[in-house]
Amino acid sequence: MIDIMNDKRVEKDTLGTVLVNKKSYWGAQTQRSLENFPVCTLTPHPEYTESTVIIKKAAAKVNYDLKLLDSQRAKNIIKACNEIISGKLKDQIVVNPYQAGAGTSHNMNINEVIANRGNELLGYELGSYKIIHPNDHVNLSQSTNDVIPTAIRIASIKLIIPLISKLKKLENTFSQKAREFYKIIKSGRTHLQDALPVTLGQEFSTYRFSLTRDRKTIEKMQENLFFVGIGGTGVGTGINSHPRYHKLMILELSRLTHLSLKSSDNLMYTMNNASDFLNLSSSLRTLSATLIKIGNDLRLMYSGPGTGFYEILLPPVQPGSSIMPGKFNPSIVEMLTMICYQIIGLDTAIMLSHQSAQLELNIMTPLIAYDLLEQIKLLTRGVEIFDTKCLTGIKANRKMCQFWLERGTGLAAILNPVIGYDRTGELVKLSLKTGQKIQGLAIQKGYLRKDQADKLFSPENLTRPNLGT
Repeated sequence: MIDIMNDKRVEKDTLGTVLVNKKSYWGAQTQRSLENFPVCTLTPHPEYTESTVIIKKAAAKVNYDLKLLDSQRAKNIIKACNEIISGKLKDQIVVNPYQAGAGTSHNMNINEVIANRGNELLGYELGSYKIIHPNDHVNLSQSTNDVIPTAIRIASIKLIIPLISKLKKLENTFSQKAREFYKIIKSGRTHLQDALPVTLGQEFSTYRFSLTRDRKTIEKMQENLFFVGIGGTGVGTGINSHPRYHKLMILELSRLTHLSLKSSDNLMYTMNNASDFLNLSSSLRTLSATLIKIGNDLRLMYSGPGTGFYEILLPPVQPGSSIMPGKFNPSIVEMLTMICYQIIGLDTAIMLSHQSAQLELNIMTPLIAYDLLEQIKLLTRGVEIFDTKCLTGIKANRKMCQFWLERGTGLAAILNPVIGYDRTGELVKLSLKTGQKIQGLAIQKGYLRKDQADKLFSPENLTRPNLGT
């Protein structure tokens, strides 16, 4: 089977012969993928590769236990898998995400690398497949169609865990800031116009609440990923596998991954329907939209320093201009916002991939795999950087908060229950015309005594229910 030709070897597949680099651990099908899809330099996420290899390792063990694979083959497939999991041969997993549908290229890339390394361990040359064959043995009882969705599920669960941890830490930082800023009263704004007063702490507490809700939704969506359909093989019927294979694979994969994986109620569903992936992606999109909203608020409150709100101070991380000295931009918030835009774009790709499934298979899983894991990893890193390099160092500008509070016409609404909506409206017009404060005008017009005004406009009454007190 081997024909040495300079630095190449000749391999055969069902289409004919293929030239493969003599030192490469991949084989004919991977080589064809490299030649057919020279799209980009992206390679699979390491977590996705590792999850796929873990499936191969589990399958070798289960097939051996079911007497479908002999000891020699099973032992050396497992050895090769362990090497890849430990970090070796990762550079041999080379097929980019834009490949043939369903992930056959990725699956065969890993099958071939494991087979070649297993044969090498037995003393055979790369490309020989004399003992271990990538399809007959490494891929035994499997199909790309059940391996790839299972690998996506395992990798996603593992990557979500650190994201959840970073989000909880971010929520805690927002809580700390809410306590720190709770007594700082400022002008509220609706429609970007003056509104009733709020405290800076109330705003930050609301940000924390929003993130907690989004995080809990992500956790709920993650739960569905634990139901895996490995053993469905080609179309979900389990053909070419042992009747006990599916259940034994669930047990073995749970042991290897330390995850409480469960059997899918419908193996066909897990390969032709990507709803679980889309639901998780959608929850990440919602989190991103929330982060964008929070970022927009922070950038507005930081705007200035001379011509904006300037109610908070963000920690400067780098000079903000190549032409304007002393300018410091909300750079970390800008970075996080760009990440969130990317998450939303990736979610759109996953949504389109989900709806493009046909009959017994969703062929778009390679794109789903790359984009979903990319979403999780980008958000995990972005949230961490935002927390440590921006949020933790935010300070309140008490002077400007007080300045805008006193100038804001929204404060006038506190007079509504006392002098009525119409009279209050007249005071607002007069305040805008003369520049005088609402409180002073109410006294000047005889609507309130000074002691009444002082009590009504006291800070403790401005940001809580006040009638009947």
